[in-house]
Amino acid sequence: MLPVRKTKRAFNSADAGDGVVFTPGKKRRRCLSSPVSEAGPDLLDTIPDDLVVSILRRLASTSRCPADFINVLMTCKRLKGLATSPHVLSRLSREAIAVKAQNWSEAAHRFLKRCVDAGSLEACYTLGMIRFYCLQNRGNGASLMAKAAISSYAPALYSLAVIQFNGSGGSKNDKDLRAGVALCARAAFLGHVDALRELGHCLQDGYGVPQNVSEGRRFLVQANARELAAVLSSGTEARSWLALPHPNQTQIRGCPLLSDFGCNVPAPEIHPANRFLADWFAVRGGDAPGDGLRLCSHGGCGRPETRKHEFRRCSVCGVVNYCSRACQALDWKLRHKMDCAPVEQDAAGGDGEGNNVQVEGNVNGDNVLVPMS
Repeated sequence: MLPVRKTKRAFNSADAGDGVVFTPGKKRRRCLSSPVSEAGPDLLDTIPDDLVVSILRRLASTSRCPADFINVLMTCKRLKGLATSPHVLSRLSREAIAVKAQNWSEAAHRFLKRCVDAGSLEACYTLGMIRFYCLQNRGNGASLMAKAAISSYAPALYSLAVIQFNGSGGSKNDKDLRAGVALCARAAFLGHVDALRELGHCLQDGYGVPQNVSEGRRFLVQANARELAAVLSSGTEARSWLALPHPNQTQIRGCPLLSDFGCNVPAPEIHPANRFLADWFAVRGGDAPGDGLRLCSHGGCGRPETRKHEFRRCSVCGVVNYCSRACQALDWKLRHKMDCAPVEQDAAGGDGEGNNVQVEGNVNGDNVLVPMS
C-alpha cells in the first residue's frame, strides 16, 4: 500500500475581497530591499529647465566668490550644462569672476572670454583691463572696455577716461582731454565716485574743460556724499566711521575723506580688476611693470604706465606718481599726507614730457594737481 502524499492546497481568499492567493505551509519571505531604492526618478529631474536657469541666474548674480559658482558646476552634469548657458554667465557678479593673478591660466582666460560672449559687462571690463595693461593687447582690451562702456557700465567709462587723459597705449600726443572729460561726465552721471572726484578736480583746475571752481567743489562734495551713502548701505557699524580722529593719532585707518565733518570713512572696496593688476605686477616683477615703467602709487588702482613718464608725479617730494587726480586725492588722504616731504627743485623737476605738476591744498584739504608749463 502506497503512502498518501500530502499536497499543498491553494485557495483564493475571495471572501476577504483582497484577491490574494495563499499557499498553506509556505513561509513568507521578508522583504530586505528598501522601498526608497525602488522609487522613481530624482526630484531635480522633474523641475523644468527654465525654472532651474532662473534659480541659477539669481545665484550667479549674488555669488560672493568664484567658489559659489564652481560648487554648482561640480554638483551634477545637468546643473553644469545649465549653469554654463549664456543666460546664466551673463549675470555673474564681479566677485564670481574675480580671477586671482597667481591663478591666471589659459582656462581662466577662456572662461572670461565665454562670459564676454554671453554678454557679461563685468567680464568685458575685467578682461579688457587684463588685456590692455597685463597682456599688452591694447587694441583688443580697449575695445572690450568700450563694449561695456556703450552699455553704460560706469567703471569702464572711467577707465577709458583715464586712458584718454594719459594717452595710454600711445604717445603723449594721443592725449585727448576733452574726450576724457566727456567720459568722466558720463560715468559721474551714473554715480561713479572716482569719476565724480576726477570731474570735480578737472573743473577746479580747468583741465580739459573751462575752469569753474564752484562747480568743481560741488562735484567733490557729491563724491563724498555718495561715498558716505555706500558705507551706510553696506551695513558698517556707525562707530567705525562716526569717530573723531585723536589729536595724537599718527596713522589713520581707512580713508577719511569726510574727516572735516568728523567722519572716518573706511577705504572703498577695490574692484577685482584693479586688484588683479596690482597682484599681477607684484607676482611677476616685484612691484613694477619693468622697463623703467611705474605703477600708480594709489594701492587700490594697480594701473601701470604704458610708456615712460606717462603718469604725473608729486612735485613736492617727487616720489609718488598717479594715473589720475582721483587716485592722487585718495592716496593723499590715505597715507601720502603723512609721508610727503619737500625735496630740492632740481630733484623733483621735469617728468620728461614737460608735464610737471604742483600739489596745492584747497580749503577742503584736498590735494589738487595743477599742470605747469
